[in-house]
Amino acid sequence: MFALGLQLHATGGAHDALVVNGLLPGHLVSIGHGRDGGLMRLVSRAAGGLTPQDAIGGVFFFIDPVNPTSTYPETLALKRQCVIHGKPFVATLAGAIEWVGVEMAMAGRASTSTHENDTLPSQVVALIAHDARKAEMLEFAAEYFDLLTHFGGRVATGTTGSKLNALAWSRGWPASQPWVTCYQSGPLGGDAQIAELVLDRRCQKVIFFEDPHVARQHEADIQLLDRAVYSAGEVTTCFNTPAMTRRWAQAMSILR
Repeated sequence: MFALGLQLHATGGAHDALVVNGLLPGHLVSIGHGRDGGLMRLVSRAAGGLTPQDAIGGVFFFIDPVNPTSTYPETLALKRQCVIHGKPFVATLAGAIEWVGVEMAMAGRASTSTHENDTLPSQVVALIAHDARKAEMLEFAAEYFDLLTHFGGRVATGTTGSKLNALAWSRGWPASQPWVTCYQSGPLGGDAQIAELVLDRRCQKVIFFEDPHVARQHEADIQLLDRAVYSAGEVTTCFNTPAMTRRWAQAMSILR
């Protein structure tokens, strides 16, 4: 964190815990406890804040899936504003560690001791996209096909998976083999099926191009997948926007 020169806006409890333990001195800005609207202020700042100086570039929010605050309007709104504005919303320990590595790589300060690329063959990645963002998913997969192929396996919900397989076959992937394993479409339970893989530690990364502007009848399924990621947060990461995913892919290209 020091190497990146970040200023950190922290809610009251998190701020106090960091101060008591002598962590990140000089980098912390307290925005008040949640009971006093601290989390709501973060939502505003994720959207740009009241002034340009208030704006934040992303959020680390370690969510406890069994804590009722994870379903509070301000929690859901914070994630939604990050998705809308293409900012990182990192909700797991594994994701936070990974994202600091991403930013270090992009800043030219990457550590040579551990490279995430080395672990990709042992990981499975889920590729999911809402209808309005399927074209972006295909564009991303085409641009970073070699990187995604480096994973030990790929899974996807129905329509997205079929389109990704067609893309892979057009690029010379053996026609007798699916590039991704397809589950049901999201509204028919595909999100829940992938959530089970996450809970079983059989899927370590979820790339989910969400469309926050549509009313989604299967909202509960999407939240279920999110909560599965939070439950397996020590080993699972999730990217919710094309911008976040591309930045990760660019960092992986630097490290290769």
